[in-house]
Amino acid sequence: MSSRSEKKKNEFLVQGSILAVASIISRIIGLIYRIPLTNIIGDEGNNYYGAAFEIYNILLLISSYSLPLAVSKLIAQRLSKGQKNNAYRVFKGALIFAFVTGGLSSLVVLVFAAPLTVLLATPQSFLALRVLGPTLLIVAVMGVVRGFFQGMGTMVPSAISQIIEQIVNAVVSVGAAFVLYRYGLKIGALLGNQKERDQSFGAAGGTLGTGAGALCALLFLLFIFMAYRKSYKRMMRSERNRFLEPYSKIFYIIIMTVVPVLLSTTVYNVSSLVDQILFKNIANYQGYSKADISSWWGIFVGKYKVLINVPIALASALAASSVPSITRAHTARNKPLVVTKIQSAMRFTMIVTIPCAVGLFVLASPILQLLFKDPRPIGALMIRAGAISVIFYAISTLSNAMLQGIDHMGEPVKNAITALVIHMLFLILFMFAFKMDIFAVIYSTVIYAFLMCILNSRSLHRYLKYHHNVRKTFIIPMIASIIMGAVTYGTYKVTMMLSNLNFLCTVFSIIVAVVVYTLLILLMKGITKEEMAGFPGGSRLSKIFEKVGLL
Repeated sequence: MSSRSEKKKNEFLVQGSILAVASIISRIIGLIYRIPLTNIIGDEGNNYYGAAFEIYNILLLISSYSLPLAVSKLIAQRLSKGQKNNAYRVFKGALIFAFVTGGLSSLVVLVFAAPLTVLLATPQSFLALRVLGPTLLIVAVMGVVRGFFQGMGTMVPSAISQIIEQIVNAVVSVGAAFVLYRYGLKIGALLGNQKERDQSFGAAGGTLGTGAGALCALLFLLFIFMAYRKSYKRMMRSERNRFLEPYSKIFYIIIMTVVPVLLSTTVYNVSSLVDQILFKNIANYQGYSKADISSWWGIFVGKYKVLINVPIALASALAASSVPSITRAHTARNKPLVVTKIQSAMRFTMIVTIPCAVGLFVLASPILQLLFKDPRPIGALMIRAGAISVIFYAISTLSNAMLQGIDHMGEPVKNAITALVIHMLFLILFMFAFKMDIFAVIYSTVIYAFLMCILNSRSLHRYLKYHHNVRKTFIIPMIASIIMGAVTYGTYKVTMMLSNLNFLCTVFSIIVAVVVYTLLILLMKGITKEEMAGFPGGSRLSKIFEKVGLL
């Protein structure tokens, strides 16, 4: 491989890793602030908070969820042909599209908040949903600006804005929840229905942070955009190609790009909704108590999914960052470069997500006790049962983006529908034939993610003749992770016998896990010096590891 192509590959990985690190930091901040928020608003307040977000997420999905990916893809296509003016027209067209879809969604929430919350049998979440209304417009516009920078090939503005968004979200959510909860106590004391009012106001305070965080992130992105706009316009004026795409065509292309991504994402979200409907109805039919059903589902949604989704954020971020790069290579008809980029992204993801899956399996109970003060064995058993889905979801999320990047956007939709149908059949089988209760949901979601991996891999092979480098992508990280897991488990057990302090033992065990895994990957030649340069700060690390003879 030439030094030039190697440099491009490293730049691609650097951009991907920047966004990935920012996404993981954002998820961790989100995980941390939910702990004091729950302590303030309580379980019922969390119920109101969650119900408002169920409706918000559906409208967000319809209005703007797929905009960053679509905009980055369309802008990258035009820039690869030297069409800077048309790329800017795509940006302006997408902004108009975002104002329309985001504005309509906001209007729906503001006008129909009361009946929408009644549909979910939680009218007390009315205030929380109303507060979320304007956020839909803000997020839609922000998605377009993020897509512009990602299409330009830089993930730094998106990464920084994500962290800003979550920090502001965390501070405002906890602060506003505390203030409004106390205000609700006073209102409740005057008007009655105190418990409903204080927790309803507290939930509204929690959702206020979402809007405040999104607004601050958007203002930061607009500041960066305005600073860059002058130099970009100079490049537009010097462009030789004077053909301008009509806005009618641009809107058509945006819609045709957004819809397949939207359908694929909708199937992912529908699978969660289908799980809930099937599980709760079958469990009620089988005679499980409502308290057990509610408790199981609460652990599944509030703890299991929260922890599982942290490492999956890496794949989501790398997927978002890889689409413009793959699109440019595909537009230039450079199939070898496309395959190289897919291999690099897949290896990078597996090097990180496989040890995360093993770590969750080994330290499931200590992590639950550390974060949620929950020593119950069922939560740990659920995480251990579904830990492998981290790997499968990471692969399927990444391969979805790869297929969209090479203009086969319908493939992930067809694959997701096929996997969803089989997933539903297994869920019903596990519930009725084996009476697995909540574990039926966990095992069927593992099957769903695994099927998406297989089907998406077949699609990539069909269009690109792409094969995974099984040894370097999967076997080496898996062997290193299993050894790491055994050492980590032993470390936790020994330190617990010495100190019996879960916090110290868990944190120390995680540090040991990181050190052991890094050493094993280097000793097993699982990563090269060039590949390490793709990590943030990788160049410095590679020099250190070279000096000690590990690289």
